[in-house]
Amino acid sequence: MRRGFRLTIVLSTLCAVAPAACGSPSPPSSSNTDPAGPVSGTLVVNGAGTLARPFGEVIAAFKEQNPDVTVQSRFAGSVEVVRRATELGTPVDVVGVADYTLIPSEMFKTDDGTKFADWYAGFASNRITFAYTDHSAGAAELTPENWYQVLSRPGVRIGRSNPDTDPSGYQVLQMLNLAQNYYGQPNLAAGVLANSPAETMVGTETQLLPAVTSGQIDYLGIYRSDALQHDLRFIDLPAQIDLSDPAQAAAYEAVQLPTASGVRTGRPIVYALTIPTKAPNRAAALRFVEFVLSPAGQRIMSDNGFTVLNPAVSGGANLPASLAAVTKPTTLPGG
Repeated sequence: MRRGFRLTIVLSTLCAVAPAACGSPSPPSSSNTDPAGPVSGTLVVNGAGTLARPFGEVIAAFKEQNPDVTVQSRFAGSVEVVRRATELGTPVDVVGVADYTLIPSEMFKTDDGTKFADWYAGFASNRITFAYTDHSAGAAELTPENWYQVLSRPGVRIGRSNPDTDPSGYQVLQMLNLAQNYYGQPNLAAGVLANSPAETMVGTETQLLPAVTSGQIDYLGIYRSDALQHDLRFIDLPAQIDLSDPAQAAAYEAVQLPTASGVRTGRPIVYALTIPTKAPNRAAALRFVEFVLSPAGQRIMSDNGFTVLNPAVSGGANLPASLAAVTKPTTLPGG
Protein backbone atom coordinates (compact mmCIF):
# COMPACT_ATOMS: atom_id res chain seq x y z
CA MET A 1 0.00 0.00 0.00
CA ARG A 2 1.63 3.27 -0.99
CA ARG A 3 2.01 5.98 1.63
CA GLY A 4 0.43 8.68 -0.51
CA PHE A 5 1.67 11.86 -2.11
CA ARG A 6 1.40 15.59 -1.55
CA LEU A 7 -0.79 17.74 -3.74
CA THR A 8 -1.48 21.47 -3.77
CA ILE A 9 -5.10 22.39 -4.43
CA VAL A 10 -5.17 25.58 -6.48
CA LEU A 11 -7.90 28.15 -6.26
CA SER A 12 -9.22 27.34 -9.71
CA THR A 13 -10.36 23.95 -8.41
CA LEU A 14 -12.19 25.50 -5.51
CA CYS A 15 -13.73 28.13 -7.74
CA ALA A 16 -15.09 25.35 -9.91
CA VAL A 17 -17.31 24.46 -6.98
CA ALA A 18 -18.74 27.97 -6.76
CA PRO A 19 -17.36 30.17 -9.55
CA ALA A 20 -19.51 33.19 -8.70
CA ALA A 21 -17.90 33.39 -5.30
CA CYS A 22 -14.37 34.18 -6.53
CA GLY A 23 -13.70 37.87 -6.84
CA SER A 24 -12.13 40.79 -5.07
CA PRO A 25 -11.87 40.70 -1.27
CA SER A 26 -14.32 42.79 0.70
CA PRO A 27 -12.82 45.71 2.64
CA PRO A 28 -11.65 44.77 6.13
CA SER A 29 -13.17 46.34 9.21
CA SER A 30 -11.05 48.84 11.12
CA SER A 31 -11.09 46.58 14.20
CA ASN A 32 -9.39 43.81 12.25
CA THR A 33 -6.49 45.78 10.80
CA ASP A 34 -3.00 44.38 10.97
CA PRO A 35 -1.10 45.25 14.18
CA ALA A 36 1.86 47.56 13.72
CA GLY A 37 5.14 46.64 15.34
CA PRO A 38 5.91 43.77 17.74
CA VAL A 39 3.16 41.79 19.47
CA SER A 40 3.29 40.49 23.02
CA GLY A 41 1.26 38.92 25.81
CA THR A 42 -0.45 35.55 26.09
CA LEU A 43 -1.88 33.94 22.96
CA VAL A 44 -4.44 31.14 23.43
CA VAL A 45 -4.69 28.73 20.48
CA ASN A 46 -7.36 25.99 20.47
CA GLY A 47 -7.30 23.54 17.60
CA ALA A 48 -8.42 20.21 16.20
CA GLY A 49 -6.60 17.19 17.59
CA THR A 50 -5.01 16.43 14.24
CA LEU A 51 -3.37 19.89 14.28
CA ALA A 52 -1.45 19.15 17.48
CA ARG A 53 1.82 18.06 15.87
CA PRO A 54 2.04 20.60 13.02
CA PHE A 55 0.87 23.46 15.24
CA GLY A 56 3.50 22.47 17.78
CA GLU A 57 6.05 23.22 15.07
CA VAL A 58 4.16 26.32 13.95
CA ILE A 59 4.08 27.68 17.50
CA ALA A 60 7.82 27.09 17.95
CA ALA A 61 8.62 28.91 14.70
CA PHE A 62 6.14 31.69 15.51
CA LYS A 63 7.75 32.27 18.90
CA GLU A 64 11.17 32.65 17.28
CA GLN A 65 9.77 35.60 15.34
CA ASN A 66 7.65 36.88 18.25
CA PRO A 67 9.64 36.20 21.45
CA ASP A 68 7.43 38.41 23.61
CA VAL A 69 4.38 36.18 23.03
CA THR A 70 3.57 33.31 25.39
CA VAL A 71 1.49 30.68 23.58
CA GLN A 72 -0.98 28.43 25.38
CA SER A 73 -2.42 25.68 23.19
CA ARG A 74 -5.09 23.03 23.57
CA PHE A 75 -6.19 20.41 21.03
CA ALA A 76 -9.40 18.38 20.99
CA GLY A 77 -12.27 17.40 18.70
CA SER A 78 -13.25 20.39 16.56
CA VAL A 79 -16.88 20.36 17.74
CA GLU A 80 -15.61 20.62 21.31
CA VAL A 81 -13.12 23.34 20.34
CA VAL A 82 -15.92 25.48 18.91
CA ARG A 83 -18.20 24.73 21.84
CA ARG A 84 -15.57 25.94 24.31
CA ALA A 85 -15.39 29.26 22.47
CA THR A 86 -19.17 29.68 22.20
CA GLU A 87 -21.33 27.86 24.73
CA LEU A 88 -18.70 27.73 27.47
CA GLY A 89 -17.31 31.20 26.83
CA THR A 90 -13.68 30.11 27.26
CA PRO A 91 -11.32 32.98 26.32
CA VAL A 92 -9.50 31.99 23.13
CA ASP A 93 -7.58 33.98 20.53
CA VAL A 94 -7.35 31.52 17.62
CA VAL A 95 -9.73 28.68 16.74
CA GLY A 96 -8.59 26.02 14.27
CA VAL A 97 -11.00 23.31 13.05
CA ALA A 98 -10.83 20.28 10.78
CA ASP A 99 -14.20 21.14 9.22
CA TYR A 100 -14.55 24.72 8.00
CA THR A 101 -18.37 24.57 8.16
CA LEU A 102 -18.25 24.61 11.97
CA ILE A 103 -17.17 28.25 11.95
CA PRO A 104 -20.01 29.76 9.87
CA SER A 105 -22.65 27.38 11.26
CA GLU A 106 -21.72 27.64 14.95
CA MET A 107 -19.87 30.97 15.29
CA PHE A 108 -21.17 33.49 12.76
CA LYS A 109 -24.54 33.73 14.49
CA THR A 110 -26.07 31.60 17.21
CA ASP A 111 -29.73 31.02 18.05
CA ASP A 112 -29.80 33.96 20.45
CA GLY A 113 -28.17 36.27 17.90
CA THR A 114 -24.70 36.26 19.47
CA LYS A 115 -21.88 36.54 16.96
CA PHE A 116 -18.65 34.76 17.89
CA ALA A 117 -16.74 35.23 14.61
CA ASP A 118 -16.96 37.17 11.33
CA TRP A 119 -14.76 35.21 8.95
CA TYR A 120 -12.74 32.07 8.36
CA ALA A 121 -9.57 31.29 6.42
CA GLY A 122 -9.29 27.80 4.90
CA PHE A 123 -5.63 26.82 4.75
CA ALA A 124 -5.29 23.03 4.29
CA SER A 125 -7.06 19.88 3.20
CA ASN A 126 -6.82 16.21 4.09
CA ARG A 127 -8.15 12.75 3.24
CA ILE A 128 -10.13 10.29 5.33
CA THR A 129 -8.60 6.82 5.44
CA PHE A 130 -7.96 3.82 7.67
CA ALA A 131 -4.45 3.61 9.11
CA TYR A 132 -2.86 0.29 10.07
CA THR A 133 0.44 -1.57 10.51
CA ASP A 134 2.02 -4.63 8.95
CA HIS A 135 0.77 -6.60 11.96
CA SER A 136 -2.89 -5.60 11.57
CA ALA A 137 -5.29 -8.46 10.87
CA GLY A 138 -5.55 -9.01 7.11
CA ALA A 139 -2.87 -6.42 6.29
CA ALA A 140 -0.96 -8.77 4.00
CA GLU A 141 -4.04 -9.29 1.82
CA LEU A 142 -5.36 -5.74 1.85
CA THR A 143 -5.76 -3.90 -1.47
CA PRO A 144 -7.54 -0.68 -2.52
CA GLU A 145 -10.24 -2.93 -4.00
CA ASN A 146 -10.96 -5.32 -1.12
CA TRP A 147 -10.32 -3.14 1.94
CA TYR A 148 -13.93 -3.09 3.10
CA GLN A 149 -14.12 -6.88 2.90
CA VAL A 150 -10.97 -7.23 5.03
CA LEU A 151 -12.21 -4.69 7.59
CA SER A 152 -15.54 -6.54 7.87
CA ARG A 153 -13.98 -9.88 8.79
CA PRO A 154 -14.83 -11.35 12.22
CA GLY A 155 -12.23 -10.50 14.83
CA VAL A 156 -10.91 -7.33 13.17
CA ARG A 157 -10.72 -4.43 15.62
CA ILE A 158 -11.38 -0.90 14.34
CA GLY A 159 -11.08 2.40 16.21
CA ARG A 160 -12.59 5.76 15.34
CA SER A 161 -13.53 9.05 16.95
CA ASN A 162 -16.91 10.16 18.25
CA PRO A 163 -19.03 11.69 15.46
CA ASP A 164 -20.78 13.87 18.05
CA THR A 165 -17.56 15.68 18.99
CA ASP A 166 -15.04 15.24 16.19
CA PRO A 167 -15.17 15.83 12.42
CA SER A 168 -13.14 12.73 11.58
CA GLY A 169 -15.76 10.73 13.47
CA TYR A 170 -18.59 11.86 11.22
CA GLN A 171 -16.36 12.04 8.14
CA VAL A 172 -15.44 8.34 8.52
CA LEU A 173 -19.16 7.53 8.58
CA GLN A 174 -19.78 9.78 5.58
CA MET A 175 -16.97 8.04 3.71
CA LEU A 176 -18.45 4.61 4.45
CA ASN A 177 -21.84 5.76 3.17
CA LEU A 178 -20.27 7.11 -0.02
CA ALA A 179 -18.36 3.84 -0.40
CA GLN A 180 -21.60 1.84 -0.38
CA ASN A 181 -22.73 3.54 -3.57
CA TYR A 182 -19.27 3.68 -5.14
CA TYR A 183 -18.67 -0.06 -4.76
CA GLY A 184 -22.33 -1.08 -5.08
CA GLN A 185 -22.29 -2.73 -1.65
CA PRO A 186 -25.36 -1.63 0.37
CA ASN A 187 -24.18 -3.39 3.55
CA LEU A 188 -20.60 -2.08 3.43
CA ALA A 189 -20.91 0.46 6.27
CA ALA A 190 -22.73 -1.94 8.58
CA GLY A 191 -20.12 -4.64 7.99
CA VAL A 192 -17.19 -2.36 8.83
CA LEU A 193 -18.89 -0.72 11.80
CA ALA A 194 -19.74 -4.10 13.30
CA ASN A 195 -16.02 -4.25 14.12
CA SER A 196 -15.98 -0.79 15.70
CA PRO A 197 -17.99 -1.04 18.94
CA ALA A 198 -18.55 1.88 21.29
CA GLU A 199 -15.57 1.05 23.50
CA THR A 200 -13.17 1.75 20.59
CA MET A 201 -14.69 5.20 19.96
CA VAL A 202 -12.94 8.20 21.57
CA GLY A 203 -13.16 12.00 21.63
CA THR A 204 -10.58 12.58 18.91
CA GLU A 205 -8.90 10.02 16.66
CA THR A 206 -5.34 10.92 17.67
CA GLN A 207 -6.00 9.41 21.11
CA LEU A 208 -6.06 5.98 19.47
CA LEU A 209 -2.74 6.24 17.63
CA PRO A 210 -0.90 4.33 20.40
CA ALA A 211 -3.58 1.63 20.21
CA VAL A 212 -2.99 0.95 16.52
CA THR A 213 0.79 1.10 16.75
CA SER A 214 0.77 -1.32 19.73
CA GLY A 215 -1.68 -3.71 18.07
CA GLN A 216 -4.58 -3.17 20.48
CA ILE A 217 -6.66 -2.30 17.43
CA ASP A 218 -6.02 -3.27 13.81
CA TYR A 219 -7.33 -0.26 11.91
CA LEU A 220 -8.02 3.36 12.80
CA GLY A 221 -10.37 5.70 10.97
CA ILE A 222 -8.23 8.81 10.68
CA TYR A 223 -6.75 11.47 8.40
CA ARG A 224 -3.96 10.68 5.97
CA SER A 225 -1.78 13.34 7.63
CA ASP A 226 -1.81 11.42 10.92
CA ALA A 227 -0.84 8.19 9.17
CA LEU A 228 2.09 9.93 7.48
CA GLN A 229 3.24 11.65 10.67
CA HIS A 230 3.33 8.35 12.58
CA ASP A 231 4.76 6.18 9.78
CA LEU A 232 1.59 4.11 9.54
CA ARG A 233 0.31 2.40 6.44
CA PHE A 234 -3.01 3.63 5.11
CA ILE A 235 -5.64 2.64 2.57
CA ASP A 236 -5.43 4.71 -0.61
CA LEU A 237 -9.13 5.45 -1.05
CA PRO A 238 -10.52 7.03 -4.24
CA ALA A 239 -11.31 10.75 -4.23
CA GLN A 240 -14.97 9.93 -4.89
CA ILE A 241 -15.30 8.79 -1.27
CA ASP A 242 -12.38 10.17 0.80
CA LEU A 243 -13.79 13.75 1.00
CA SER A 244 -10.57 15.26 -0.36
CA ASP A 245 -11.71 16.68 -3.70
CA PRO A 246 -13.68 19.96 -4.00
CA ALA A 247 -14.73 18.89 -7.50
CA GLN A 248 -16.69 16.04 -5.85
CA ALA A 249 -18.60 18.42 -3.54
CA ALA A 250 -22.01 17.73 -5.09
CA ALA A 251 -21.55 13.97 -4.67
CA TYR A 252 -20.35 14.35 -1.08
CA GLU A 253 -23.44 16.40 -0.23
CA ALA A 254 -25.65 13.37 -0.87
CA VAL A 255 -24.67 12.08 2.59
CA GLN A 256 -26.75 13.54 5.43
CA LEU A 257 -25.54 12.14 8.74
CA PRO A 258 -27.51 12.80 11.96
CA THR A 259 -25.37 13.36 15.07
CA ALA A 260 -26.08 14.63 18.58
CA SER A 261 -24.69 18.01 17.51
CA GLY A 262 -26.79 18.27 14.34
CA VAL A 263 -27.04 16.85 10.84
CA ARG A 264 -23.63 16.73 9.16
CA THR A 265 -23.68 17.07 5.37
CA GLY A 266 -20.79 15.58 3.41
CA ARG A 267 -18.30 18.31 2.47
CA PRO A 268 -14.76 18.50 1.10
CA ILE A 269 -12.31 18.48 4.02
CA VAL A 270 -10.93 21.98 4.56
CA TYR A 271 -9.17 23.07 7.75
CA ALA A 272 -9.96 26.63 8.77
CA LEU A 273 -8.90 29.31 11.25
CA THR A 274 -10.71 32.24 12.77
CA ILE A 275 -10.19 34.83 15.48
CA PRO A 276 -13.24 35.06 17.77
CA THR A 277 -14.83 38.49 18.06
CA LYS A 278 -13.98 38.56 21.78
CA ALA A 279 -10.39 37.36 21.43
CA PRO A 280 -8.36 38.86 24.34
CA ASN A 281 -5.17 39.23 22.25
CA ARG A 282 -6.37 40.05 18.76
CA ALA A 283 -3.05 41.53 17.65
CA ALA A 284 -1.03 38.41 18.43
CA ALA A 285 -3.83 36.20 17.06
CA LEU A 286 -3.74 37.96 13.73
CA ARG A 287 0.03 37.69 13.56
CA PHE A 288 -0.30 33.94 14.27
CA VAL A 289 -2.88 33.38 11.50
CA GLU A 290 -0.65 35.35 9.12
CA PHE A 291 2.20 32.98 9.97
CA VAL A 292 0.10 29.86 9.36
CA LEU A 293 -0.80 31.19 5.91
CA SER A 294 2.77 32.25 5.12
CA PRO A 295 5.16 30.11 3.05
CA ALA A 296 6.88 29.01 6.28
CA GLY A 297 3.58 27.94 7.84
CA GLN A 298 2.45 26.20 4.66
CA ARG A 299 5.73 24.30 4.50
CA ILE A 300 5.22 22.99 8.04
CA MET A 301 1.70 21.83 7.17
CA SER A 302 2.87 20.15 3.96
CA ASP A 303 5.77 18.46 5.74
CA ASN A 304 3.22 17.00 8.17
CA GLY A 305 1.17 15.36 5.43
CA PHE A 306 -1.48 18.02 4.81
CA THR A 307 -2.51 19.35 1.42
CA VAL A 308 -2.01 23.10 1.56
CA LEU A 309 -4.50 25.38 -0.16
CA ASN A 310 -2.50 27.73 -2.32
CA PRO A 311 -3.76 30.37 -2.10
CA ALA A 312 -5.74 30.00 1.10
CA VAL A 313 -9.47 30.70 0.82
CA SER A 314 -11.69 32.90 2.94
CA GLY A 315 -15.34 33.31 3.77
CA GLY A 316 -17.51 35.62 5.83
CA ALA A 317 -17.03 39.36 6.29
CA ASN A 318 -14.64 41.84 7.87
CA LEU A 319 -11.56 39.91 6.87
CA PRO A 320 -8.38 41.65 8.14
CA ALA A 321 -6.48 43.46 5.39
CA SER A 322 -3.34 41.37 5.85
CA LEU A 323 -5.34 38.17 5.30
CA ALA A 324 -7.29 39.59 2.37
CA ALA A 325 -3.94 40.08 0.64
CA VAL A 326 -3.05 36.38 0.82
CA THR A 327 -6.44 34.66 0.45
CA LYS A 328 -9.17 34.43 -2.16
CA PRO A 329 -12.83 34.82 -1.15
CA THR A 330 -14.53 31.55 -2.03
CA THR A 331 -17.97 30.35 -1.01
CA LEU A 332 -17.37 26.76 -0.06
CA PRO A 333 -20.46 24.51 0.22
CA GLY A 334 -22.19 25.22 3.51
CA GLY A 335 -19.75 28.02 4.30
